[in-house]
This record gives sequence, C-alpha cells and structure tokens, in this order.
Amino acid sequence: MMKRIILLSLFALPFFLVENVLGQTVQQIAFINSNELLEAIPEKVAAANTINELNQKYKDELQVMQNDYNKKYTDFISFQTSMAENIRNRRMQELYELERAMNKFMEVAQKDIEDQEEKLIEPLRKRVKEAVYQVGVEGGFVCIYDLANPTIAFVTPQATDANPLVKVKLGVK
Repeated sequence: MMKRIILLSLFALPFFLVENVLGQTVQQIAFINSNELLEAIPEKVAAANTINELNQKYKDELQVMQNDYNKKYTDFISFQTSMAENIRNRRMQELYELERAMNKFMEVAQKDIEDQEEKLIEPLRKRVKEAVYQVGVEGGFVCIYDLANPTIAFVTPQATDANPLVKVKLGVK
C-alpha cells in the first residue's frame, strides 16, 4: 500500500510542478458580454422606459397624421372627377404637403429618439467600460474580450505596441 502511494506521488509530482510553472507564466484572458452587463444596470430599465414612452408618443402622433392623410386621400379619390381643376390641383398639393410633413416628422422623431438614447444610454455604456477596465487592471488580465461585440474590451496598460515592430517587418515607416 505504501509503495502505491509513493508511486502515485512520484507520478503526480511532475504534473504538479508543470502546473505551477505554467500557472506562473500563463497570461489571464477573460470575456464579458457588454449587452448583459448593460441590461443588469438598474438605471437601464428607466432609460429604456423613457425612450419607449417617447417612441410611443411619436407613433401616436404619426398615426393621427396618417389618419388625416388617409381621409383626405379617400375624399380626393372619391370626388376628383367632380372637382374643378383648380380645386383638384390644390387638393393634390395638400396631399403632397401632408406626405412631406409626415416624412419630415419621422426624420425629426428618429433623430430625437437617437439623441435620447445617446443621452440616457451612453453614460451607462461608459460605466460598463470603466468597470471592465478596473476589473482588467485589478484582476491582472492581459485582455478581456466582449462577446456581444466581437472586440477586445480591455488590454492591459503594460501591453507592448507591436506596430513599430510590424512596420519594420513590412519595410514601412
């Protein structure tokens, strides 16, 4: 029995030593999912609700405009043959102006929603980015990959810029 323990110990010792040596030389790489982290921030729910409410207000107003356009268009189609040419032209112009107004309204609404997203969500993204940086430095990670966006979210400040070396290999300045 004692021989088995000694043999087992001698067999396991090289693996233990290799593990320790590798453990000291292997650099730590980690990953995150920035979308999951962003969704975990409590303020994200309030920001999303604000943006959704704004979006709904714009949709409701656009629906009012669309209903007005549809009514005027239906009336125009129904009575166009009995209208005087000047009235028909004016109504066609009015329909055209309504279309332009709806298109302009949609552009303004989209821009406003994008601005609100930038205003409300971007600070939360910055918080995630800063937290990832802190975890990277404190955890001694060489890099942290972001699975939500195929990018590297963190690179250690001690990393070497290899551009000059690659430029030499390429023969460029």
